Amino acid sequence: MASRLPRKQLFSLTQSAASRIKQLMAARSAKSSQADDLFGVRVGLKRRGCNGLSYTMNYVTKDQVGKMDEVIKDQEVTVVVDANAVMYVAGTQMDYVTDALGSEFVFNNPNKKSECGCGQSFNV
Repeated sequence: MASRLPRKQLFSLTQSAASRIKQLMAARSAKSSQADDLFGVRVGLKRRGCNGLSYTMNYVTKDQVGKMDEVIKDQEVTVVVDANAVMYVAGTQMDYVTDALGSEFVFNNPNKKSECGCGQSFNV
């Protein structure tokens, strides 16, 4: 029997992104009466922007996870990749960066062919 090549992770987080998501989830849990229901964050895509697709990110509970969604556990953070976004985000790494103007999550997607000037939307 031939051995299989290791499967590349569909979606990954940098330590900075994982740390920030943990902070956000802890703050959300402290404020919410439904803290026990919080499962992780959902990453998806919407058709918008000047170049076609834009990332979305929301809190997700277990009952909001669909059968075809991909559930990824990375650095003790659960990320649910929306089923409709899987083929567009394969191999993507999410980072959290801070500079003199602010801070934001950045998606390093090896599949993108172009992005708009402001970096908020992309094309695959």
